[in-house]
Amino acid sequence: MKKVAFYTLGCKLNFSETSSIIRMFQQHGFQKVEFEDAPDIFVINTCSVTDNADKKCRQIVKDAKKISQDPYIIIIGCYAQLKPDEIAEIPGVDAVLGASEKFKLLELLDGFEKHPKTQVFAQDIAEATTFNNAYSLNDRTRTFLKVQDGCDYSCTFCTIPLARGKSRSDTIENVLNSVRAIAQNEVKEIVLTGVNTGDFGIRNGKREDKFIDLIKELDHVEGIDRIRISSIEPNLLTEEIIRFTASSHKFMPHFHIPLQSGSNQVLKSMKRRYQRELYTERVGFIRQAIPDCCIGVDVIAGYPGETEADFMDTYNYLNELDIAYLHVFTYSERANTLANEMEDVVPQKERAKRSKMLRSLSEKKRRFFYNQFAGTSRKVLFEKDIEGGKIHGYTDNYLRVSIKYSPELINQLCDVSLLEVNATGIMVGELVASEVNAV
Repeated sequence: MKKVAFYTLGCKLNFSETSSIIRMFQQHGFQKVEFEDAPDIFVINTCSVTDNADKKCRQIVKDAKKISQDPYIIIIGCYAQLKPDEIAEIPGVDAVLGASEKFKLLELLDGFEKHPKTQVFAQDIAEATTFNNAYSLNDRTRTFLKVQDGCDYSCTFCTIPLARGKSRSDTIENVLNSVRAIAQNEVKEIVLTGVNTGDFGIRNGKREDKFIDLIKELDHVEGIDRIRISSIEPNLLTEEIIRFTASSHKFMPHFHIPLQSGSNQVLKSMKRRYQRELYTERVGFIRQAIPDCCIGVDVIAGYPGETEADFMDTYNYLNELDIAYLHVFTYSERANTLANEMEDVVPQKERAKRSKMLRSLSEKKRRFFYNQFAGTSRKVLFEKDIEGGKIHGYTDNYLRVSIKYSPELINQLCDVSLLEVNATGIMVGELVASEVNAV
């Protein structure tokens, strides 16, 4: 029985796809092991959102060669689709598979026999029109379920359409079947993932369904307690979706909404499909409909042409906005993007300074959001996340909570009294009396 190990870089979508590929290997008699356990085969699922992800891929290949003697190394994912020939030149890489081919690697790499030259399977991204079902399982308490892939947007800084192709989705019925299968594995929470999740419903280039249709159907599936939406564009987050989430018992009060810049001038340059006013409107409607909702924001620092005034416009806007946290990305040049050809490049040192300011703002916003719930009680789903005698989990509105570890708590939904935010920004809690007796 050959041993195979996996390493995943990037987003939740990548994790869902890796997990599905793991199950393919196991169904064909391979033994899945940890990366350090001298496997015969390494599968590295790559990201290419930033330059660091490319560099990380190269480092992981070096590490794999040190762990095993002459292993078979496979590179899949976004970096593999964008730069297959470049990856093929990395010493030790045996095979490179693009966006569509990665789901066929068992048949394409017959027996994983080494060849004198690296095997490359990466067709033009325009040919990637098939939707491949994927979801994570047994990796953690939550399951990431892929419902959509690809993107029809043309944001100037993004390589994802080049790496994953046009927007396409699963059918509602297939998604429901996946959720029912996941429920059989005692999973309590599902996170809906995609490249542009809110664009769900396109098949063969035509819109067949809407995202609201999907989530309404999912609300009736038995066996799953919680469902989250991983990320959704502000122009696709409709008032109907917000109202539905407010009334749902399964969909959690948590939205992650990419902004990228608080400057309308920069948003226009990025070719984003909204202006700041729409974003403000969406956040205001969420706060009105779901006061306790956790709102996360993606923001890019140092985009070409972003002046000091543009940045401060973004900073001050986010400082005033009623949100919970930021995901801060330092702008990174990516080949074959419009932004890469732009002038007025922001120096790296200035990009780092702006990113640091935004990350400090994020910590301030997160702590303020958490402190609003000290002294209250909420249900927490505890994960296999144990550190220093403490177990961690999340409330419905995405507060990370820490209490004294007990093995019976893993994958359980429990009522927890939220006491205070500790020095590391985690909410300290304790089980309410009835829950202590139950455990």
